[in-house]
Amino acid sequence: MNKISRGEFLKLGSLSLLGALVSDAVLANDGFFSAPTTKVDSLLMKKLLLSNDAKVEQLLQKELTDSAIRLSSFRSLANSIAVLSASVSHSESRFYKSKIVVERLNQSADVLLKGQYSDGTVDAGGNRQSPPDTAFVLEYICSAATVLRENKQKDLDPVKVKLKKFIQNAGEAMITGGVHTPNHRWVVSAALANINSLYPDVRYVQRIDQWLAEGVYINQDGHYSERSGIYSAVIDKALITMARLLNRPELLKMVQKNLITTYYYTEPNGDLVTVDSKRQDQFMDITVTKFYLQYRYMAIHTGNPLFAYMVKLIEKSPDFDKYILQDSLVEFMGDPELQQQIPVSSNVENDFEKFFVLSNLARIRRGKTSITLFGGNDKPVLIASGRSSNPNFLMYRKGDAILKYMRLSSSFFRMGYFSSDGIEKVGNKYILKETKEADYYQPLAPEFRKTDGDYQLSESKDGRFWNKMDFDNRVASNIKTQTTVVEIEENNGALSLDFKVDGPPNVEITVEMCFKEGTQVAGATLGEKGNYFLKSGTAQLSMGTDAIQLGPGICEHQNVSNLDSEEYTYHQGTLRTDGVHVYITGFTPFRHKMTIS
Repeated sequence: MNKISRGEFLKLGSLSLLGALVSDAVLANDGFFSAPTTKVDSLLMKKLLLSNDAKVEQLLQKELTDSAIRLSSFRSLANSIAVLSASVSHSESRFYKSKIVVERLNQSADVLLKGQYSDGTVDAGGNRQSPPDTAFVLEYICSAATVLRENKQKDLDPVKVKLKKFIQNAGEAMITGGVHTPNHRWVVSAALANINSLYPDVRYVQRIDQWLAEGVYINQDGHYSERSGIYSAVIDKALITMARLLNRPELLKMVQKNLITTYYYTEPNGDLVTVDSKRQDQFMDITVTKFYLQYRYMAIHTGNPLFAYMVKLIEKSPDFDKYILQDSLVEFMGDPELQQQIPVSSNVENDFEKFFVLSNLARIRRGKTSITLFGGNDKPVLIASGRSSNPNFLMYRKGDAILKYMRLSSSFFRMGYFSSDGIEKVGNKYILKETKEADYYQPLAPEFRKTDGDYQLSESKDGRFWNKMDFDNRVASNIKTQTTVVEIEENNGALSLDFKVDGPPNVEITVEMCFKEGTQVAGATLGEKGNYFLKSGTAQLSMGTDAIQLGPGICEHQNVSNLDSEEYTYHQGTLRTDGVHVYITGFTPFRHKMTIS
């Protein structure tokens, strides 16, 4: 066995993994062909093995969950089983054929089986007897079973029997069970493909075909229906699994399209743009690291230098060890093709302007400057999973200096943040526009009156509240409208912004800018609750040696609370995030021009 010291491992981690820059011609490469090399990436494999062994050591130092305590989620346990299975089966692992690991695997398999219902499912938090959550668990368990199948160690036989029992029981749930969300269909189908590769049964493939017959939706922007970074990674992985195990290469065309889009959504440091997601990640900070195996597989199978570039970008990211090296050895053992070296390409185009028309999102990169413009909320804006409702319409980065978001709010009937009705691109200018409307109501006509006043409980026509007022049968009057237009023009990374808000006079307007925590502020005035106000002139927002300049400012009021609309504030909710907040304020009719550079 070839061991390397911790010092050598750290040196390996510091090696340059940067890919060179790639051209636009490469981005258009849609061909599928075998990678030109089959040489094993021994450096990566050593890192995977060391990290997997380190995690095994941590697992063995922890007490297994008391069998008397019922688990509410089984993914962590399933992940542990996969990690343990990889080390006990890898001939160069220091836990190869370890009796202690075998014992822990047996105990873990017992806990897993105890948590499985008679229909083959397990629970996951609030999802009771959940087929899709069982499918996520199967991803780990089938990987474990795959590597253990090649391990001839006799004392592993009871573990293999237990895992087979769990998998086949779960297979019955996969054949008959339902789903919640679009991505669940493909997670379940991938689970069935994995089960079928271990224990072939025509029913598994028939169920996969039943789901696939619905069609996998991907639009011209390269987005699946949930338009989510988290779930795009899930779907890409599921489609790759089906393509690989069922010999259905046509599924990879969708993966390739989504991965190209994901490249444009990736910041230089690996952060992923999620502002347009329709799921929970629209308000989360996530990285592109979760796409690593997908990019690696497609780099090997297509030879596309763009994918190779993304592999190398992710390999140097801070969370690569935690999310890939610690958990992925079992994947590389189950699919040896992943072990191939990734060819380094010549050029990737890192300066671009890309407008995703269906998503109403623009991505612009000029050197160290990265810009995101967004105007694609689902209308009407509702707070629900599956709906796009993030009010951030501009994000701006210059190296380490980060404007996390810009928002605009109005006190107009407390209807909250500006949410553009799409983006119109005219020449070099992006135009965002929204009209809000609020109503008053006339008395009911005689034919709708009730002497007891017990009218229908209904929603007001402007959607702001509910009451027993029979709004449908009332005439709206004194209707007020407010129109907001934001025009944004980009020139070599600098932005010129023109705000115009018209409607009833003397309405408070607030432009909210949130910068990354730790940002140093110069030129703005510190007010109450740690808020900064740019009263005039320009401000400089700095992080390390990088700085963003913006201005001029204006400050006509300092009322910057309750910006979120009554839909949130009625329940004491807020969309305000951590960070350094800088405000520009005024009253309607509001006219203000400013620059960001």
